[in-house]
Amino acid sequence: MAKKILVVEDEKDSRFVLVCQLRFIGYEVVEAETAAQSLERALAEKPDLIMMDLAMPGVTGIDAARMLKENPATAHIPVVAYTAWDHTRWRQPALEAGMVEYLVKPALPEVLKATIEKYTAR
Repeated sequence: MAKKILVVEDEKDSRFVLVCQLRFIGYEVVEAETAAQSLERALAEKPDLIMMDLAMPGVTGIDAARMLKENPATAHIPVVAYTAWDHTRWRQPALEAGMVEYLVKPALPEVLKATIEKYTAR
């Protein structure tokens, strides 16, 4: 059975590209458009991993990661930051919020796969 990845990205084109890459690699993909939706979708879909943008309107990806980690039903799900934000400034806050990895867009399919496999190995 394919691993399920929740992609949280507000920009339609960026979300489309990432979803296509992940499906091509062989993952099942579900989507959320906002950080606020990420908790709802994570509870409903029970993904193996979440790819989260940081720059979203309202609730940021960092805030959403904190909410996911504070909820016992979603705390175990690895959250990977997938963002265009400069990593030197935002990497540490993302990791402190509970994200396990920080990838800068665009990442090569091999990097996406290696990261996902690293955090979803059973």
